[in-house]
Amino acid sequence: MNTRNSIVGIVSLGCPKALVDSEVLITRLKNLGYEISPSYENAQAVIVNTCGFLDSAKVESLNAIEEALIENGKVIVTGCLGAKPEIIKKAHPNVLAITGPQKFDAVLETVQKVAPLKKLPFEAKAPENYFKLTPQHYSYLKISEGCNHKCSFCIIPSMRGKLRSRPLNSIIREAKNLVAKGTKELIVISQDTSAYGLDLGYGETSINGKNVKTDIFNLADQLGDLDLWVRLHYIYPYPHVEKLVPLMANRKILPYLDVPFQHAHPDVLKRMVRPSSKVHDLEQINKWRSICPDISIRSTFIVGFPGETEAEFEYLLEWLDIAKIDRLGCFKYENVEGARAQDLKDQVPEDIKEERFHRFMLKAKTISEQKLKEKVNKNLPCIIDKVEQDFLWCRTQADAPEVDGIVKVINPGESYQAGDILDVTITKSLAYDLEGRVSQP
Repeated sequence: MNTRNSIVGIVSLGCPKALVDSEVLITRLKNLGYEISPSYENAQAVIVNTCGFLDSAKVESLNAIEEALIENGKVIVTGCLGAKPEIIKKAHPNVLAITGPQKFDAVLETVQKVAPLKKLPFEAKAPENYFKLTPQHYSYLKISEGCNHKCSFCIIPSMRGKLRSRPLNSIIREAKNLVAKGTKELIVISQDTSAYGLDLGYGETSINGKNVKTDIFNLADQLGDLDLWVRLHYIYPYPHVEKLVPLMANRKILPYLDVPFQHAHPDVLKRMVRPSSKVHDLEQINKWRSICPDISIRSTFIVGFPGETEAEFEYLLEWLDIAKIDRLGCFKYENVEGARAQDLKDQVPEDIKEERFHRFMLKAKTISEQKLKEKVNKNLPCIIDKVEQDFLWCRTQADAPEVDGIVKVINPGESYQAGDILDVTITKSLAYDLEGRVSQP
């Protein structure tokens, strides 16, 4: 008799926050006794965890659903696009079920109907057996869900709800489990990391016998005690963020801030309905750098937002010249169904968006080249992402995986593995990446 457990496939799309949701789903499936298939053909059902923020992401999600239907036939849809089931049903009426983000119980219920377990697991697996989709040496740590902001270009709150922070003890416990399993770098993520604990009234909780407030400072401080790289993403630059910077200067957490600036011109920010009128205060950025001179700031910006004039775009470029943001990304504005910005007047033509995008990226390249040249001949701690015979592919503390630069290091022939941290002497800078050699003791 065939006693092999039922097999489920999963396709994960979208941002790191969605990736964490996929990790949770896989972990819960494995804890129930399911096997996870790397291919369509062996799976008795396929879960597609979708993204639905931009129209381009919706197209990608619908294409992934179509592929899963063709290759397998039994498809369960979840994630952000699942919050708009009418879009999915219209395109793919034969999917088995549709749920929104984080509806784990509903997904599992459908899986058990479609692919019932052939045998029950002998014993339940412990929560420590968390399944990761990232390499062993780095992990995403999601600290909250949802967002309280009402940005005119965004529909995340309608998909994922208002801010819901996890208890501090729960996050620390997960972080310790990840460290025990080999994680060397924790990447803290949420929709609004700076607001962590706001919905809980910043209530006190007991950590190691001491009462501390549930806020981003105390969370970062506690994570910094775990002796690994701690990197903060999605930091809205509220005034209290300044409290985090001394932790970076003292090397308790990485000197790195991922800040979603989006634009610099006050009128554009007003149309975007961004949460603070002072988010782009150059004095604030200068203060961060005065406290921690080697802090690296990364950010993404939107060009071609409705009503953006040539003068407003030029203002942004001039602001970048002054701010010297270390790592810059750019998106061309897309109308999103359900977002108020699609109803704004003076929509920017696509050819102008494209032209501004290229001008922005040229400016970003110039700033990056200048910044990276300053690192030549310096010794920098680097974490190894990949080991090859001739080269070690690494990142500095200023570089997050997938989105920032890399360091190509000559392999001296010693025994290295992913996750090792070593000192590297930078020998060459490129537009976005570096080259180097292992520093001599």
